Amino acid sequence: MKLKLIRTSMQEGFTTGILYAGDEMAAHTLEPQQRDLSTEPKVWGHTAIPAGTYPVKLMPSGRFKRKMPYLIGVPHFTGVMIHCGNTVADTHGCILVGERKECDTLKNSRVAFNRIYALLAKAEEAGEMSTVIIH
Repeated sequence: MKLKLIRTSMQEGFTTGILYAGDEMAAHTLEPQQRDLSTEPKVWGHTAIPAGTYPVKLMPSGRFKRKMPYLIGVPHFTGVMIHCGNTVADTHGCILVGERKECDTLKNSRVAFNRIYALLAKAEEAGEMSTVIIH
């Protein structure tokens, strides 16, 4: 499964985007503020992950008590997931998915997450490696 995240707006405090599964739009996204980690320090819990290509694996999460999609090998980050949430306060650097409600708010997050999770689980069952490309 190939996911692609196109960031559409980088504001003070938050970053928005659109997540595609193949060529189909899968969800709107919300992340913390984008920072240039080559010139400024990472602010824990308030920094979007760097652009790049990352493997995505379904692995157990102690926080969510189930398997969750983790991004593997993100520089300067650990435990980065795609998960539910409505505002940037719901993430510490992970990618929140849902439908855009306002510029900095998502709705129907669980519906969007479950749809994306099902695609990733189907790919995993078929032995297909999943990746996300973040622009």
